Amino acid sequence: MNPDAIQPLIPRARARFSSTFWWLGLSLLAVCGAMVPVLALVSQAVQGSKGLWDHLGATVLGTALPDTAILLAGVGLLAGVLGTCAAWLVTAYDFPGRRVLEWALLLPLAMPTYIVAYAYLDILHPIGPVQGAIRWLLGYSSPREFRLPDIRSMVGCIVLLGFVLFPYVYIPVRAMFLTQAGNLLEAARTLGVSRRAAFFKVAVPLARPAIAVGVSLALMEALNDIGASEFLGVRTLTVSVYTTWVTKSDLPGAAQIALSMLFIVVALVALERWARRKQRYAVSAQKSRELEPLRLTGPKGWAAFMLGSLPVLIGFVAPASYLVIEAWKRFRFSGLSARFAGEAANTIVFAGLATLITLILGLAVAYAMRLAPGRLSFWSYRLSTVGYAAPGTVIAIGVLIALGSFDRFVDQTMRDWFGISTGLIFIGSGAALIYAYSARFLTIAAGGVDAGLSRIPQSFDHASRTLGRSATQTFRQIHLPLSKASLAAAALLIFVDCVKELPATLLLRPLNFETFATHLYGEAARGTYEEASIAALAIVVIGTLPVVLLARIGRRKG
Repeated sequence: MNPDAIQPLIPRARARFSSTFWWLGLSLLAVCGAMVPVLALVSQAVQGSKGLWDHLGATVLGTALPDTAILLAGVGLLAGVLGTCAAWLVTAYDFPGRRVLEWALLLPLAMPTYIVAYAYLDILHPIGPVQGAIRWLLGYSSPREFRLPDIRSMVGCIVLLGFVLFPYVYIPVRAMFLTQAGNLLEAARTLGVSRRAAFFKVAVPLARPAIAVGVSLALMEALNDIGASEFLGVRTLTVSVYTTWVTKSDLPGAAQIALSMLFIVVALVALERWARRKQRYAVSAQKSRELEPLRLTGPKGWAAFMLGSLPVLIGFVAPASYLVIEAWKRFRFSGLSARFAGEAANTIVFAGLATLITLILGLAVAYAMRLAPGRLSFWSYRLSTVGYAAPGTVIAIGVLIALGSFDRFVDQTMRDWFGISTGLIFIGSGAALIYAYSARFLTIAAGGVDAGLSRIPQSFDHASRTLGRSATQTFRQIHLPLSKASLAAAALLIFVDCVKELPATLLLRPLNFETFATHLYGEAARGTYEEASIAALAIVVIGTLPVVLLARIGRRKG
């Protein structure tokens, strides 16, 4: 081949290699940033203080570990049963209101667990509306004569968390029921198996992978909870981390408890993978058809609708109605609080900055895997999920250790060289909070971008390269326009999760810094959570945005 013809191609090849190299470098930087809090936590916990593990075992872990195990077992069982049964109900039966229930069963996702707990503390209070109505119906006049069991208990916490977190099971299990071959169930019916028996013998075994994934997500959310568990009287590991650090100022102890939580998360993920290690499912080569729902009319149809509405009523309608009533009463009494605008600005600005940074880093991780598929990019993508699997408290303690050490190093260096004290640059400015948000929710960005990129044929990339475009130019001119919907969905999910995140915000917020979530937590700690009802309602309204998105996607696919 003529050397003169090859010469012009060399700069183009160098440009493409350089562009790919920069994408891989940014991906590795993002993953390292996500891993730093976990590594810092492990390092601090391993060092610790002499005899600290024995002290924690005697004073903290002896209570917190059993309570956490009981809570996770109860929530996993309840969420799994509710989510699976709800998915089967709206898939296998046709009744009045089924179309409404299909998306209404997603609504509890909009309710943070701590808001539900605060609402039910008032709704089920001995002098609250529910117990008052029951006493009136039974002819009692005071709580001394009749009162329901106190909701501040392990059972109350399990029930509330289960009714809020069951959509994590409902979504994947319903998708499994919709996509698996209906002729398998019909074959079971032709063999004389009733529809109820087909559910237990065919549908549930086929949906086990989806149930395992959904239950795992629900358990991770339950482990991340701090507000509901604390105010319902359950001393979980998350509550213990917060009290050990904030109340006792014992960072090594908090780090070691957080490390115990990390071990539980790893165990949950390993258990979920082990539960479906030998399961393989294939669709028949024959054309499969969807399950034909059984038509229910009359009393049976309305009974099915009422039964399906119960989780929505408990998990969303009742607490949301309480918030609307309390927020309206508060607004009529004193209008909007003077702090509301500042809290709204803090919430939106910090969540918005974290969303932008996380989306950019997630783009790098997902696009690097497309550009240079291999072990390096694959493991970068897998390691980016560590933050989301770990509870917010674990990430917050890790960020506190890492950035606190860096702040002290910079301050000491500036003192030695220039005689100037810089103080806490990252911890005091709120940068640590944004860092924690980004590390925790990086997997949402990477997963959302990867889902969008996977729909774009590789032939588009090849055609762009033959025209001399670099990887960055290809992304800007081809991939970005074609994946805007996936980027927008990922950004929305990240933003809402940042708004609702409570443990990391409590631990890393700067002094005199309040968001909607921390304001609500502070009022609840003082026993005046109705004072923050407007802020709670704002969080719920923001939380409904991804629910609307999920409902629209589900309706379109249906």
